[in-house]
Amino acid sequence: MAAKDNAEVLTVAGREVRVTNPDKPYFSAGVKLTKLEIVRYYLDVADGAVTGIRDRPVVLKRFVDGAEKQPFYQKRAPDNRPDWLRTVTLSFPSGRTAEEVVVDDPAGLAWIVNLGCIELHPHAVRAGDVDHPDELRVDLDPGPGVEWADVRRVALEVNALLGELGLRGWPKTSGSRGMHVNVRIEPRWSFTDVRRAALALSREIERRAPTIATSKWWKEERHGVFLDYNQNAKDRTTCSAYSVRPLPDARVSAPLDWSEVADCDPAAFTVATMPARFAARGDLQAGMDAAAGSLDQLLDLAARDEASGLPDAPWPPHYQKMDGEAPRVAPSRAKKPGAGAGKRAPRVRMPLLTVANSPDKEAALAGLERWKQRHAEAAGHLAVDDVLVDAMRGRSSTWTRIRVNLRNVPEAIRPPQETPDPDDDPTREWREATRKATKEKEDPPP
Repeated sequence: MAAKDNAEVLTVAGREVRVTNPDKPYFSAGVKLTKLEIVRYYLDVADGAVTGIRDRPVVLKRFVDGAEKQPFYQKRAPDNRPDWLRTVTLSFPSGRTAEEVVVDDPAGLAWIVNLGCIELHPHAVRAGDVDHPDELRVDLDPGPGVEWADVRRVALEVNALLGELGLRGWPKTSGSRGMHVNVRIEPRWSFTDVRRAALALSREIERRAPTIATSKWWKEERHGVFLDYNQNAKDRTTCSAYSVRPLPDARVSAPLDWSEVADCDPAAFTVATMPARFAARGDLQAGMDAAAGSLDQLLDLAARDEASGLPDAPWPPHYQKMDGEAPRVAPSRAKKPGAGAGKRAPRVRMPLLTVANSPDKEAALAGLERWKQRHAEAAGHLAVDDVLVDAMRGRSSTWTRIRVNLRNVPEAIRPPQETPDPDDDPTREWREATRKATKEKEDPPP
């Protein structure tokens, strides 16, 4: 290892990787960790971390100012990448394409971490076949106030169902509040079919554990642990095994044995503790590639759901409207019964208010507290899950939207919709320009 131009030059697997600004603080709110320490963490667990991303296109989620600041997403590989780093062309639902980085070894891993990639976000495909996923991803996302014990219970239900279907699930903590169960599959199905299978799995788990599990897309309809089937749509990524998450304790996404799930504590797996665990246990997901299974039984379950009258569930908002998809509109915005031609089926309308939009989550949360102070009587009626904190994602930026559901607030004291405070949606200008361009295309000036 040599120092050069305020950089550390590491020799990794026979290649030189330059770590710029190695002493730059990457974690400071809780544990104190520099960029170089994060790089060294990843090299300590490289055999496992590389297995999770090898031969896969990777979205670069770059925390260039450290874990406490807002990241940005970079799909296109940087022009100044080393000549030994591969790329592959991906197409997106928008019709655009991009050359994305493919990491094959610890040197490539260290290189992307130097860019600020605290988290690793691989696609569910291999570079040699970018149209057929080889992984079904079950993302267990607990709602506000949901206990970790319920997440573990839902994960065990998922494991039982997968076993019945001849599939093997590989569990890991998400590194935040949830859990992931990844399933290696034969790369024979399209993204649409894999998502369809994931939706069928989510609905079946909801039937088996209705009090703690939900497949409902709209947050205002959810309860308990949401099984996010849309993580299997094309162009979606989740953090892979051993990823560091931007939490004060530098928690990581930890592979587990199923025998550990019932009693595990996600806070036990951090940058400080994972290297020793990895040295002692090895990579608990090392056998995943040898356990590829078939989606046939899950797709049979999907067909039975469809035959019973269940429509497709909503897709993410920026995807093209799909055949058979239910109305892509939140219940709180659905047309009321009797609204005229083209009316939708009656749905319960949730009284939602947007109280804050900001790229800075803490600023958005401060705005929520100001709203509660202004409307103290109404705020006193809110349940834990009446506050919806949404992590919104645009083309390359993220922001936090906070809404409150007034369903438990008596109508006489429900506040009106006000201008959110703060009201900084970084995609607003782009969305308005898109709407204008679409209108002009449909109705060109004379």
